[in-house]
Amino acid sequence: MNTPNTGGSMVRQPTAPAGAKILANGRVSRVDQLKAQPRKPGEASFFYADHHFQYDAVKVLPGEYFVSNEEIVIMTVLGSCIAACIWDGKARIGGMNHFMLPDGEGGDGSGRYGSFAMELLINEMLKLGARRETMQAKVFGGGQVMAGFTTMNVGERNTKFVLDYLSTERIPVVSQDVLDIHPRKVCFFPTSGKALVKRLAHSHPETLVVEERRGNAATVAKSNAGGSVDLF
Repeated sequence: MNTPNTGGSMVRQPTAPAGAKILANGRVSRVDQLKAQPRKPGEASFFYADHHFQYDAVKVLPGEYFVSNEEIVIMTVLGSCIAACIWDGKARIGGMNHFMLPDGEGGDGSGRYGSFAMELLINEMLKLGARRETMQAKVFGGGQVMAGFTTMNVGERNTKFVLDYLSTERIPVVSQDVLDIHPRKVCFFPTSGKALVKRLAHSHPETLVVEERRGNAATVAKSNAGGSVDLF
């Protein structure tokens, strides 16, 4: 699209991504701009407009992470998995990961495993300008969502791992909502460090476990209802 500048000549405007929403001022919506940006391996890429918070938002699926210094909501749904929300209040930079198990076999470099997911999240924050000495953390998840499902105590192992890791790295955990029997929906605001957690009722917990491991957070969220929202 061409538009005239103040001198009367035509100025070519950037071409909008295919399917992008064009606003009344002719600009592409922020969500579509985010969708069009190239992403690193493991970086969350499911962007949408959150009408409840009136914010742009991104869903973090199992094995993914997201770091930002913008006003955006980072969301995930957790069963036995863990999400570490870390932020630097001075730099106003924060991020979230979502891992499934503490460690992979043979040093598997995948965000599904806590040892890699934590290192990846912290390093990406440092690249954006955060400082390790001013980082703080909030930790969520590790639920035993299936009655009698104690095989390997996955939720407990994940919780112990992340708390030990943050202690070793000297990153203080200022709040946490972990273990218990409830799946959780977590919304994290990276510039302020505010987190909202909704404990979810689930009539078919075995479905949640399967969908969580498949990374289908959208299906998990739609199949849940109820529960109070707590600020952390």
